[in-house]
Amino acid sequence: MTATPLDVSTARTADGSTRLTICGEIDMSNSAQLADAIGGASGQVLLDFTAVEYLDSAGLAVLFAHADRIELMANRLLLPVLSISGLTELISVRETPAG
Repeated sequence: MTATPLDVSTARTADGSTRLTICGEIDMSNSAQLADAIGGASGQVLLDFTAVEYLDSAGLAVLFAHADRIELMANRLLLPVLSISGLTELISVRETPAG
């Protein structure tokens, strides 16, 4: 199976934590790439999912596994999935403006 393309870029926030900006679709073919990116970051991690178009259960499993150290910015498309999964009860999720 060919992995779905996923672009991950890393930056530092003003407070020194890691910001990972994710672009593309997150599914079982590339969820390990997301897990590696989060696992490779030190301390708290801000995930910017503004440009994520799809998130399946494999991607959700990665987010749950790191719920103790992530914060999420997500577009309106992903909010129902994040809410129904219960992730919004564990982590801070902020809606990003439509682009």
